[in-house]
Amino acid sequence: MASLRTCIFTGGCVRLPEFHGPVVVACHDAGATNLLIAWLEAMPGLRHWLRPVMQGPAASLWCRAFPDVRLVDDLSAALAGAHCLLSGTGWASMHEHEARVLAANAGLRSIAVIDHWVNYPQRFVRDGRRILPEEIWVGDADAAAIARRHFPDILIRQLPNLYLEGVIRLIGALPEANSGDVLYLCEPTRSDWGRGVQGEFQALDFFASHAALAGVPGSARVRLRLHPSEPQGKYDAWLAASRPVFVLDDSDSLADAMRSARWVAGCESYAMSIALHAGREVISTLPPWGPEFRLPQAGICQLRKLGVFA
Repeated sequence: MASLRTCIFTGGCVRLPEFHGPVVVACHDAGATNLLIAWLEAMPGLRHWLRPVMQGPAASLWCRAFPDVRLVDDLSAALAGAHCLLSGTGWASMHEHEARVLAANAGLRSIAVIDHWVNYPQRFVRDGRRILPEEIWVGDADAAAIARRHFPDILIRQLPNLYLEGVIRLIGALPEANSGDVLYLCEPTRSDWGRGVQGEFQALDFFASHAALAGVPGSARVRLRLHPSEPQGKYDAWLAASRPVFVLDDSDSLADAMRSARWVAGCESYAMSIALHAGREVISTLPPWGPEFRLPQAGICQLRKLGVFA
Protein backbone atom coordinates (compact mmCIF):
# COMPACT_ATOMS: atom_id res chain seq x y z
CA MET A 1 0.00 0.00 0.00
CA ALA A 2 1.17 3.53 -0.67
CA SER A 3 2.80 5.26 2.26
CA LEU A 4 0.28 8.11 2.00
CA ARG A 5 -3.32 7.78 0.92
CA THR A 6 -4.96 10.72 -0.88
CA CYS A 7 -8.64 10.06 -1.61
CA ILE A 8 -10.90 12.13 -3.83
CA PHE A 9 -14.14 12.94 -2.02
CA THR A 10 -16.96 15.27 -2.96
CA GLY A 11 -15.57 18.75 -2.54
CA GLY A 12 -11.86 18.00 -3.07
CA CYS A 13 -8.91 16.00 -1.79
CA VAL A 14 -8.59 14.74 1.76
CA ARG A 15 -5.18 13.61 2.95
CA LEU A 16 -5.52 10.56 5.16
CA PRO A 17 -2.96 8.98 7.49
CA GLU A 18 -0.48 6.40 6.29
CA PHE A 19 -1.71 2.80 6.30
CA HIS A 20 0.99 0.14 6.10
CA GLY A 21 -1.01 -2.94 7.02
CA PRO A 22 -4.33 -4.31 8.27
CA VAL A 23 -6.81 -1.78 9.67
CA VAL A 24 -9.13 -2.95 12.46
CA VAL A 25 -12.57 -1.31 12.45
CA ALA A 26 -14.41 -1.61 15.79
CA CYS A 27 -17.89 -0.11 16.13
CA HIS A 28 -21.13 -0.68 18.03
CA ASP A 29 -23.43 2.32 17.62
CA ALA A 30 -24.93 3.29 14.27
CA GLY A 31 -23.77 6.92 14.11
CA ALA A 32 -20.01 6.52 13.74
CA THR A 33 -20.53 3.33 11.74
CA ASN A 34 -22.51 5.19 9.08
CA LEU A 35 -19.80 7.84 8.76
CA LEU A 36 -17.02 5.26 8.58
CA ILE A 37 -18.80 3.09 6.03
CA ALA A 38 -19.29 6.08 3.71
CA TRP A 39 -15.62 7.03 4.00
CA LEU A 40 -14.36 3.49 3.52
CA GLU A 41 -16.58 3.00 0.47
CA ALA A 42 -14.72 5.97 -1.05
CA MET A 43 -11.40 4.20 -0.39
CA PRO A 44 -11.77 0.96 -2.38
CA GLY A 45 -8.03 0.26 -2.24
CA LEU A 46 -8.24 -0.15 1.53
CA ARG A 47 -10.94 -2.84 1.44
CA HIS A 48 -8.60 -5.84 1.44
CA TRP A 49 -6.84 -4.49 4.57
CA LEU A 50 -9.98 -4.19 6.69
CA ARG A 51 -10.60 -6.33 9.77
CA PRO A 52 -14.09 -5.39 11.04
CA VAL A 53 -15.06 -6.32 14.60
CA MET A 54 -18.65 -5.16 14.91
CA GLN A 55 -21.32 -5.45 17.58
CA GLY A 56 -24.88 -4.17 17.99
CA PRO A 57 -26.39 -2.05 15.19
CA ALA A 58 -22.95 -1.69 13.58
CA ALA A 59 -22.85 -5.36 12.61
CA SER A 60 -25.90 -5.29 10.35
CA LEU A 61 -24.90 -1.95 8.83
CA TRP A 62 -21.46 -3.31 7.98
CA CYS A 63 -22.74 -6.55 6.47
CA ARG A 64 -25.14 -4.62 4.28
CA ALA A 65 -22.39 -2.29 3.01
CA PHE A 66 -19.53 -4.80 2.77
CA PRO A 67 -20.99 -8.31 2.37
CA ASP A 68 -17.66 -9.52 1.00
CA VAL A 69 -15.59 -8.33 4.02
CA ARG A 70 -16.18 -10.95 6.69
CA LEU A 71 -16.57 -9.92 10.33
CA VAL A 72 -13.92 -10.95 12.86
CA ASP A 73 -15.23 -12.25 16.19
CA ASP A 74 -12.29 -11.53 18.47
CA LEU A 75 -10.75 -8.10 19.07
CA SER A 76 -7.40 -9.44 20.23
CA ALA A 77 -7.08 -11.66 17.18
CA ALA A 78 -8.03 -8.82 14.85
CA LEU A 79 -5.49 -6.44 16.39
CA ALA A 80 -2.63 -8.95 16.17
CA GLY A 81 -0.30 -7.69 13.46
CA ALA A 82 -2.57 -4.76 12.58
CA HIS A 83 -1.31 -1.33 11.62
CA CYS A 84 -4.00 0.77 13.33
CA LEU A 85 -7.49 0.88 14.82
CA LEU A 86 -10.52 2.81 13.59
CA SER A 87 -13.23 2.93 16.27
CA GLY A 88 -16.56 4.54 17.01
CA THR A 89 -17.29 6.50 20.18
CA GLY A 90 -20.82 5.47 21.15
CA TRP A 91 -22.46 5.07 24.53
CA ALA A 92 -24.29 1.77 24.20
CA SER A 93 -21.45 -0.66 24.97
CA MET A 94 -17.87 -1.16 26.15
CA HIS A 95 -16.82 -2.62 22.79
CA GLU A 96 -15.18 0.45 21.26
CA HIS A 97 -13.49 1.43 24.53
CA GLU A 98 -12.07 -2.08 24.93
CA ALA A 99 -10.71 -1.89 21.39
CA ARG A 100 -8.88 1.34 22.24
CA VAL A 101 -7.50 -0.21 25.44
CA LEU A 102 -6.14 -3.21 23.54
CA ALA A 103 -4.71 -1.00 20.79
CA ALA A 104 -2.96 1.19 23.37
CA ASN A 105 -1.52 -1.87 25.12
CA ALA A 106 -0.23 -3.15 21.78
CA GLY A 107 1.26 0.21 20.79
CA LEU A 108 -1.04 0.56 17.77
CA ARG A 109 -2.15 3.88 16.37
CA SER A 110 -5.76 4.60 17.32
CA ILE A 111 -8.19 6.74 15.32
CA ALA A 112 -11.67 7.45 16.72
CA VAL A 113 -14.75 8.78 14.93
CA ILE A 114 -17.11 11.21 16.67
CA ASP A 115 -20.48 11.53 14.94
CA HIS A 116 -22.29 14.00 17.25
CA TRP A 117 -21.70 17.27 19.08
CA VAL A 118 -22.07 16.39 22.77
CA ASN A 119 -20.25 14.65 25.65
CA TYR A 120 -16.86 14.50 23.94
CA PRO A 121 -14.62 13.85 27.00
CA GLN A 122 -17.00 11.23 28.42
CA ARG A 123 -16.84 9.16 25.23
CA PHE A 124 -13.32 8.06 26.12
CA VAL A 125 -13.91 7.12 29.77
CA ARG A 126 -15.26 3.82 31.12
CA ASP A 127 -15.10 2.74 34.76
CA GLY A 128 -12.88 5.72 35.52
CA ARG A 129 -10.29 4.80 32.88
CA ARG A 130 -9.56 7.35 30.16
CA ILE A 131 -8.14 6.10 26.88
CA LEU A 132 -7.64 8.72 24.17
CA PRO A 133 -6.83 8.05 20.51
CA GLU A 134 -3.96 9.65 18.63
CA GLU A 135 -6.37 11.04 16.05
CA ILE A 136 -10.09 11.93 15.82
CA TRP A 137 -12.17 12.07 12.64
CA VAL A 138 -15.32 14.22 12.39
CA GLY A 139 -17.67 15.15 9.56
CA ASP A 140 -18.32 18.89 9.98
CA ALA A 141 -16.78 22.14 11.15
CA ASP A 142 -18.85 22.38 14.36
CA ALA A 143 -17.67 18.95 15.50
CA ALA A 144 -14.09 19.81 14.60
CA ALA A 145 -14.19 23.00 16.66
CA ILE A 146 -15.65 21.20 19.68
CA ALA A 147 -13.08 18.41 19.40
CA ARG A 148 -10.17 20.84 19.17
CA ARG A 149 -11.43 22.66 22.25
CA HIS A 150 -11.62 19.46 24.30
CA PHE A 151 -8.54 17.73 22.86
CA PRO A 152 -5.96 20.38 21.92
CA ASP A 153 -3.12 17.85 21.79
CA ILE A 154 -4.86 15.38 19.46
CA LEU A 155 -4.90 15.60 15.67
CA ILE A 156 -8.47 16.43 14.59
CA ARG A 157 -9.24 15.60 10.98
CA GLN A 158 -12.44 16.93 9.34
CA LEU A 159 -13.57 14.77 6.43
CA PRO A 160 -16.45 15.49 4.03
CA ASN A 161 -19.65 14.00 5.42
CA LEU A 162 -20.27 11.55 2.61
CA TYR A 163 -22.94 9.77 4.64
CA LEU A 164 -24.93 12.99 5.01
CA GLU A 165 -24.58 13.77 1.30
CA GLY A 166 -25.83 10.33 0.34
CA VAL A 167 -28.81 10.35 2.69
CA ILE A 168 -29.92 13.80 1.55
CA ARG A 169 -29.94 12.62 -2.07
CA LEU A 170 -32.13 9.67 -1.10
CA ILE A 171 -34.55 11.75 0.99
CA GLY A 172 -35.49 14.08 -1.82
CA ALA A 173 -37.58 17.24 -1.88
CA LEU A 174 -39.86 18.55 0.84
CA PRO A 175 -43.44 17.18 0.52
CA GLU A 176 -46.30 19.52 -0.29
CA ALA A 177 -47.78 21.33 2.71
CA ASN A 178 -50.99 19.30 2.62
CA SER A 179 -49.32 15.90 2.23
CA GLY A 180 -46.38 15.71 4.64
CA ASP A 181 -46.47 14.12 8.06
CA VAL A 182 -44.22 14.19 11.16
CA LEU A 183 -41.27 11.90 11.76
CA TYR A 184 -40.46 11.72 15.47
CA LEU A 185 -36.90 10.54 16.15
CA CYS A 186 -36.83 8.64 19.42
CA GLU A 187 -33.66 8.38 21.49
CA PRO A 188 -32.80 7.32 25.05
CA THR A 189 -32.06 10.33 27.27
CA ARG A 190 -30.62 8.19 30.09
CA SER A 191 -32.16 10.53 32.68
CA ASP A 192 -35.53 11.18 34.27
CA TRP A 193 -34.69 14.84 34.89
CA GLY A 194 -35.76 14.40 38.50
CA ARG A 195 -39.36 13.51 37.64
CA GLY A 196 -39.43 9.73 37.91
CA VAL A 197 -40.19 9.15 34.21
CA GLN A 198 -37.53 8.69 31.54
CA GLY A 199 -36.87 11.94 29.70
CA GLU A 200 -37.75 10.59 26.24
CA PHE A 201 -41.34 9.98 27.40
CA GLN A 202 -41.55 13.43 28.99
CA ALA A 203 -40.43 14.95 25.68
CA LEU A 204 -43.02 12.93 23.77
CA ASP A 205 -45.77 14.11 26.12
CA PHE A 206 -44.60 17.70 25.76
CA PHE A 207 -44.66 17.44 21.97
CA ALA A 208 -48.07 15.75 21.93
CA SER A 209 -49.52 18.60 23.97
CA HIS A 210 -47.83 21.55 22.25
CA ALA A 211 -46.95 20.57 18.66
CA ALA A 212 -49.44 23.12 17.31
CA LEU A 213 -47.16 25.93 18.52
CA ALA A 214 -44.64 24.81 15.88
CA GLY A 215 -47.26 24.82 13.13
CA VAL A 216 -47.99 21.10 13.17
CA PRO A 217 -51.69 20.47 12.40
CA GLY A 218 -53.55 18.42 14.97
CA SER A 219 -54.54 15.97 12.24
CA ALA A 220 -50.97 15.33 11.06
CA ARG A 221 -49.82 11.75 11.43
CA VAL A 222 -46.79 11.36 13.72
CA ARG A 223 -44.50 8.39 13.10
CA LEU A 224 -42.20 7.34 15.94
CA ARG A 225 -38.89 5.93 14.69
CA LEU A 226 -36.94 3.88 17.21
CA HIS A 227 -33.33 4.75 17.89
CA PRO A 228 -31.03 1.88 16.83
CA SER A 229 -30.18 1.23 20.49
CA GLU A 230 -33.81 1.00 21.66
CA PRO A 231 -35.69 -2.31 21.99
CA GLN A 232 -38.79 -3.19 20.03
CA GLY A 233 -41.95 -2.54 22.04
CA LYS A 234 -40.46 0.28 24.13
CA TYR A 235 -43.16 2.77 23.12
CA ASP A 236 -46.10 0.35 22.74
CA ALA A 237 -47.75 1.32 26.02
CA TRP A 238 -47.28 5.02 25.32
CA LEU A 239 -48.79 4.65 21.85
CA ALA A 240 -51.75 2.71 23.21
CA ALA A 241 -52.53 5.57 25.58
CA SER A 242 -51.86 8.43 23.13
CA ARG A 243 -53.86 10.06 20.41
CA PRO A 244 -54.49 7.87 17.35
CA VAL A 245 -52.36 10.07 15.07
CA PHE A 246 -49.24 8.58 16.69
CA VAL A 247 -47.96 5.36 15.10
CA LEU A 248 -44.68 3.43 14.86
CA ASP A 249 -42.56 4.01 11.78
CA ASP A 250 -41.66 0.82 9.93
CA SER A 251 -39.49 2.28 7.15
CA ASP A 252 -36.45 0.28 6.07
CA SER A 253 -34.05 3.21 6.33
CA LEU A 254 -33.77 6.72 7.73
CA ALA A 255 -34.01 8.16 4.21
CA ASP A 256 -37.23 6.25 3.57
CA ALA A 257 -38.63 7.42 6.89
CA MET A 258 -37.77 11.05 6.26
CA ARG A 259 -38.96 11.21 2.64
CA SER A 260 -42.64 11.77 3.45
CA ALA A 261 -42.00 14.00 6.47
CA ARG A 262 -42.56 17.72 6.39
CA TRP A 263 -41.65 18.04 10.07
CA VAL A 264 -38.98 16.11 11.96
CA ALA A 265 -38.99 16.20 15.76
CA GLY A 266 -36.89 14.78 18.57
CA CYS A 267 -34.79 15.73 21.57
CA GLU A 268 -31.29 16.18 20.10
CA SER A 269 -30.74 13.24 17.77
CA TYR A 270 -27.98 13.38 15.17
CA ALA A 271 -30.62 12.68 12.52
CA MET A 272 -32.22 16.05 13.28
CA SER A 273 -29.24 17.69 11.60
CA ILE A 274 -29.78 15.46 8.56
CA ALA A 275 -33.40 16.57 8.42
CA LEU A 276 -32.34 20.21 8.58
CA HIS A 277 -29.95 19.76 5.66
CA ALA A 278 -32.75 18.00 3.77
CA GLY A 279 -34.97 21.08 4.07
CA ARG A 280 -37.36 19.73 6.69
CA GLU A 281 -38.80 21.79 9.53
CA VAL A 282 -36.98 20.46 12.60
CA ILE A 283 -38.33 20.71 16.15
CA SER A 284 -36.58 19.95 19.43
CA THR A 285 -39.07 18.53 21.91
CA LEU A 286 -37.00 18.98 25.06
CA PRO A 287 -39.44 20.38 27.66
CA PRO A 288 -38.77 23.56 29.65
CA TRP A 289 -37.53 21.57 32.66
CA GLY A 290 -35.24 19.41 30.53
CA PRO A 291 -31.51 19.89 29.99
CA GLU A 292 -29.82 22.46 27.79
CA PHE A 293 -30.28 21.89 24.07
CA ARG A 294 -26.80 21.13 22.74
CA LEU A 295 -27.03 20.72 18.97
CA PRO A 296 -25.14 23.59 17.26
CA GLN A 297 -27.43 23.95 14.21
CA ALA A 298 -29.20 27.30 14.45
CA GLY A 299 -32.13 26.31 12.23
CA ILE A 300 -33.63 23.86 14.72
CA CYS A 301 -36.77 25.19 16.44
CA GLN A 302 -36.97 24.66 20.20
CA LEU A 303 -40.61 24.00 21.03
CA ARG A 304 -40.14 25.16 24.62
CA LYS A 305 -39.23 28.66 23.39
CA LEU A 306 -42.54 29.11 21.57
CA GLY A 307 -44.73 29.61 24.62
CA VAL A 308 -44.89 30.14 28.38
CA PHE A 309 -45.24 26.87 30.28
CA ALA A 310 -45.90 26.17 33.92
